[in-house]
Amino acid sequence: MLRHMHLDPQAQAIANQFLQMPRPDFSALSVPDYRAMLALFPMLPGGADDGLASVENQMLPGPAGALAARIFRPAGPGPLPLTVFFHGGGFVSCSIDTHANICSRLASLSGSLVVSIDYRLAPEHRFPAAVEDAIAGVKALHSRARDLGADPERMAVAGDSAGGTLAAVVARALRDSDVPIRHQLLLYPATDAACDSASQRELADAPLLNRQMLRWFWRHYLPDEAAGLDPRASPLRETDLAGVAPATIITAEADPLRDEGEAYARALIRAGVSVTQQRWSGQFHGFASFLGGLDAAAEALAFCALQLRGAFDS
Repeated sequence: MLRHMHLDPQAQAIANQFLQMPRPDFSALSVPDYRAMLALFPMLPGGADDGLASVENQMLPGPAGALAARIFRPAGPGPLPLTVFFHGGGFVSCSIDTHANICSRLASLSGSLVVSIDYRLAPEHRFPAAVEDAIAGVKALHSRARDLGADPERMAVAGDSAGGTLAAVVARALRDSDVPIRHQLLLYPATDAACDSASQRELADAPLLNRQMLRWFWRHYLPDEAAGLDPRASPLRETDLAGVAPATIITAEADPLRDEGEAYARALIRAGVSVTQQRWSGQFHGFASFLGGLDAAAEALAFCALQLRGAFDS
């Protein structure tokens, strides 16, 4: 059991499986070994029952070479709204493959064309490489929207964990551009490299994501400690959020990132931004990926899709 935290029974069953596995020593673990460890886990369900019209791959221009993208097209007439999704993985791992189930479900339920973009990973490509790729990918999709059967005037950015961080940064970066971001959907984003919130301390030993892991991710992502003060790395440190896109922010009760995600919601509200912030009780970090294993995953993604629909219809 997580100390001081009650998990939903389904979440607890999954957490127990993780707790039975050997826990690596992140003070000595290399990124290649971490990626190899992740590769041993079976792929999460891919949303094959979501009734999409098509799923196709495409390459987008990026600042340092082509970016792989996957297009999840729901059934229905176009032009469709366009949601650009960035996967999580601590900036060092995962891909458009590992998050296909989330994208498939969001596309099906929201009626939006969802495009998942791969970005350069650390430590081979440290901050701000991922940010630069994310911004370039959104701009490229905006310019191609009509060719894709999408509406360039109805765009959203979305992501989970590190991908939620990128989505928040993109929304701020494009605030004054000719790319109209209608909404930002952030699932349990990391918003402060300091790793010093109350939930970071309270949940330092959480089974799926713990404080040691978070510090390890930041250490490999940032070129130096000072870079963590940059709002493009730590969105919570941004002092000018007025006028950014309205947001939906999902947090999880048993997640070390809970408090900084909710602090970012409050910062947006103070800046006059419309925010819907929902904490999922009894859930751990990354819970929305566990479609088929957690009822809460399906519930959260249905809620997110409803938020996107509302943003696009407004």
